[in-house]
Amino acid sequence: MKVGFVGMGVMGAPMAGHLAAAGHDVVVFNRSRAKADAWAAANAGRAVATVGESATGRDMLILCVGNDDDVRGVVAEALTTLPAGVVIVDHTTTSAKVARQMADLTAASGSAFLDAPVSGGEAGAKAGKLSIMIGGDTRAVARASAVIGAYAKAIKHMGGSGTGQLTKMVNQICIAGVVQGLAEAVAFAGKAGLDPTLVYEAVSQGAAQSWQMDNRWATMAKGEFEFGFAVDWMRKDLGLVLDEARANGARVEITALVDQFYAEVQAMGGRRWDTSSLAARLGR
Repeated sequence: MKVGFVGMGVMGAPMAGHLAAAGHDVVVFNRSRAKADAWAAANAGRAVATVGESATGRDMLILCVGNDDDVRGVVAEALTTLPAGVVIVDHTTTSAKVARQMADLTAASGSAFLDAPVSGGEAGAKAGKLSIMIGGDTRAVARASAVIGAYAKAIKHMGGSGTGQLTKMVNQICIAGVVQGLAEAVAFAGKAGLDPTLVYEAVSQGAAQSWQMDNRWATMAKGEFEFGFAVDWMRKDLGLVLDEARANGARVEITALVDQFYAEVQAMGGRRWDTSSLAARLGR
């Protein structure tokens, strides 16, 4: 497949790398050209100077950018050069509203838009083991799955446009609660004078086990947060959750509380710290 990929961040760059390694003809674009050039130097693909170039002559266009406005801008520019019938796959975490808007816009141009946010973080992107939740047309999902499977361990079609983003919101609700509970557990263990390694070994094989515990307990106990999924991005995601909850009437009290805890972490200077830095707030 001739694939254009927009967004060479910590997620997009390894994802595009898996596509190139799988034999696809990949061109990449990034707002800061240096990242695109670095990717091209390390992979079997090439960098281009504009979004329009990344869409020209492509069979599929994949996005992994920052927010709703970024997606709107990229899609608008891409549609000026994108051939009819192409599938746009958006891995950005956005509102369900913008996903539906982009689906309507691309359909009017003879193409298809899939909202396909991912879970698994930078480690999952590098390992090619992301979980992908997709909203959009069934036939377009089938076409896209054959390509994006290069960096996925699971792909699930959730329904119509916007359902992929709604499912990602569920994912972030779960993570927010689990990480806060884990932060409190680490802090409690410390106050109780327990060896954090022994505590992990004792509880991680039972009902308390989670991905967050397996991957973040040790670093939380050490106060190490300079890595991973940034607090700024988590607050963006939780803002989407809270907006949607206000619209649909869902009660998400714990999520709202954790969002405010993250605001405290930001005020501590932790805007780029990993989401596990909730533990830093408790350790002040």
